[in-house]
Amino acid sequence: MLIRVLGGFLMALADSVPGVSGGTIAFLMGIYDEFIGSLNNIVSKDKEKRKAAVLFLVKLGSGWIIGMAMASIIINQIFEKHIYNISSLFIGFVLFAMPIIIMEEKESIVGRYYNIVFSLIGAAVVVAVAYFSVHGVLGNGIDLAWGHFGLGVGIYLFVTAMFAISAMVLPGISGSTLLLVFGLYQAVIGAVSSFFKLDFTYLPALIIFGCGVIAGVLTVVKVLSYGLKKKRSAMMYFILGMMIGSFYAIAIGPASLKENPQPPMTLETFNVWFFLIGGVVIFGLQFLKAMVDKRDAAKK
Repeated sequence: MLIRVLGGFLMALADSVPGVSGGTIAFLMGIYDEFIGSLNNIVSKDKEKRKAAVLFLVKLGSGWIIGMAMASIIINQIFEKHIYNISSLFIGFVLFAMPIIIMEEKESIVGRYYNIVFSLIGAAVVVAVAYFSVHGVLGNGIDLAWGHFGLGVGIYLFVTAMFAISAMVLPGISGSTLLLVFGLYQAVIGAVSSFFKLDFTYLPALIIFGCGVIAGVLTVVKVLSYGLKKKRSAMMYFILGMMIGSFYAIAIGPASLKENPQPPMTLETFNVWFFLIGGVVIFGLQFLKAMVDKRDAAKK
């Protein structure tokens, strides 16, 4: 229960800022396959599978809601004011996470180097998304308050949500980065923050966004689930490629800020201490996962 709630909480923190996906956190905590499987099984014809999926997602979702509430109100402001420190932290997350993933997926990675082409594709996708988040942002100035947007923006928001959820469940790329590409990051985070402050004028927009997320779960996530079961090696190489590409995404992230864009990260603005804190957090999560696995093994 604690692992599920904590996992959801940390996933929300990762999902709320451009850079690292909540899927990366799920992967590190050993709940990624269960997360994808639950999303896939929530519409399963098997009653037991559907029940288990709902129970898992309720636990994960409770932590996610708490994390997103905190992030939208507090973390986003910290991200704006201390962008280089936070970016250094995320680089630490990604870099220290990669060897752990390689070790855990050794069977599907070692000896199958022909799949490295999928790593190149994964890296290219993230780099392209990050590049356009800085040079091709759409929809600046969108107001999601009720009465301030029309049918076109509503459809745009729905479609964007479908793509954003696909990024959120993939380790390597943040759904927030994708929101930046479509020019909706500030609008969506602002709407979520206002909602948690009991301003319900943004509720219709959030409902539309939520429906888009559900539509994405029913379509895109099924494709991901199939890929992990049938083409796991290719998927792992693709995910690692996306994580490599996210170094570029994080480095140029400061330039994509709407209110106060900053120059991309350089060696001078890189903070080694926050980078090392990122490593400590990753290894701490891995230690926690190992302790839970040890306890579960002892019960069996």
